[in-house]
Amino acid sequence: MRLYADKLAGALQRELLPVYVVSGDEPLQHGESCDAIRAAARDGGYSTREVLEVGTGFDWQQLLAEAAAFSLFADKKIIDLRIPSGKPGAEGSKALATYCDNPPPDTLLLVSLPKIDRQQQNSKWFKALDALGGVVQVWPIEPSRLPAWVEQRLRSIGIDATPDAIRLLADRVEGNLLAARQEIEKLLLLHGKGQLDADQLMAAVADSARYDVFELVDSALRGEGERCVHILDGLRAEAVAAPVVLWAVHRELHTLAQISADVAKGLSADHAISRAKVFSKRVGLVRQGLPRHRTAGWLDLLDQCHTVDRAIKGLSAQQPWLLLEQILLAMCGKSPTPAARLTG
Repeated sequence: MRLYADKLAGALQRELLPVYVVSGDEPLQHGESCDAIRAAARDGGYSTREVLEVGTGFDWQQLLAEAAAFSLFADKKIIDLRIPSGKPGAEGSKALATYCDNPPPDTLLLVSLPKIDRQQQNSKWFKALDALGGVVQVWPIEPSRLPAWVEQRLRSIGIDATPDAIRLLADRVEGNLLAARQEIEKLLLLHGKGQLDADQLMAAVADSARYDVFELVDSALRGEGERCVHILDGLRAEAVAAPVVLWAVHRELHTLAQISADVAKGLSADHAISRAKVFSKRVGLVRQGLPRHRTAGWLDLLDQCHTVDRAIKGLSAQQPWLLLEQILLAMCGKSPTPAARLTG
């Protein structure tokens, strides 16, 4: 059964299916669809959850073992199966088909996939999942549809914006739905509910400059090198203190190094992120940025923060803003800009 992301909430209220597949490369809609399914399942009494992440060497017998496992307390459970490659392989294809042939009672299977091609959609394993449950395929919002999407999100939190304000906000986020959600959340904090015109939006955007240090770090996790440089230049032009920026960057690098070290010890990424107490709305960003470096790489960037601190204190001749830029570009997985770009 094919379901649509924007109508998923209504479908979940009507019934809970034994299997859901969420596929696509647009991270906001993908994440929100999975969150909605998990929330509906919890409301339906599925009180336990097992996360299985398919990687190199994954044993597909784990899926069948979880399906066969009987809880001592007869709890309903969610099996949260994540296949980052989108390709289960021969063993996984067989295991998924076997699961669908005899789905366990009181178990909801949630399968997370990236965008998959037509050949994969015609495979036996995918057709088995589709026949048993619901498939949600998420797509990027086209530029022509973005203003309507922005308006709907604003209305959902009680902001009634004029067409000019909606267009202005849509242009500001440049099609990035994660950035759009963040901007909308800022507007609610800064402006509150009610009417919003273009002038009020511009005032709120100006007032939100103090939040840009957090957007800087989030952009680095998304791998947006050019945007990081743009934000960093803006913070410098607004005379934001370099130690404030360094604090945010150091905190994020410390978290990434901790998570990476835990994963290297054998913990799953989900478990490691949970141990690090990452805010739920930032889990997707952390997962996106984490694979760019191994533990040693994150620790090296953390050490470079001490070099920045010495430069800020005048204990070296290096330029702190240039050093910060190089660290942020490394977080993005980009090559640093020439040292001559920043001179003061």
